[in-house]
Amino acid sequence: MGRPPSAAAGIPLVTEDGAPVVVRRSARRRRTVAAFWEDGNAVVAIPASFTTSQEREWVGRMLSKLKKQGERQAGAGRRRPATDQALASHAAHLSRTYLGGRAIPTSVRWVGNQNSRWGSATPADGTIRLSNKLQPMPQWVIDYVLVHELAHLLVAGHNADFWRLVEAYPETQRAKAFLEGVAFATSRGLPTGADSNGHDEAASDDC
Repeated sequence: MGRPPSAAAGIPLVTEDGAPVVVRRSARRRRTVAAFWEDGNAVVAIPASFTTSQEREWVGRMLSKLKKQGERQAGAGRRRPATDQALASHAAHLSRTYLGGRAIPTSVRWVGNQNSRWGSATPADGTIRLSNKLQPMPQWVIDYVLVHELAHLLVAGHNADFWRLVEAYPETQRAKAFLEGVAFATSRGLPTGADSNGHDEAASDDC
């Protein structure tokens, strides 16, 4: 059974990106610690025998590992999904990783007719479209837009529940700033440098 960590014990209640942290103690777990994303929460699974100081140490260590793992995955620009089929497969992976697999699109495709938005979703039929202007951008930016549109299949508007889902993706704030910079530069005819490269699902370790 998961439980929120104790702030008084120095254990973070949220990740650096604002996602809730849940510590899950298990009597079956003896020497291993794991961290993974589940329904927008960063879950750290530890042995039930851990002391508070051990819990604090390992939660901090595993959250750091989970963040670095996400950055490596997001930065793999060489694996950018070029086809609609690859894009749909990658969207399914992102849904499982950050949204608990609850967002299930019927189709995900690149389009060339979106001039005022990076992506769009239609919750009624489960379709997602991404602007092909994203294709030369870093993978962590494409992934943010995908997670954003996947979250719209679960929450139509941009309310607190929506952003809670999106911010499970660790590069959300960085990607938003990147896209805002590109939009600003484009509106003024400036070079964007949008083709620059930036920097699985679970991290585990032995105690």
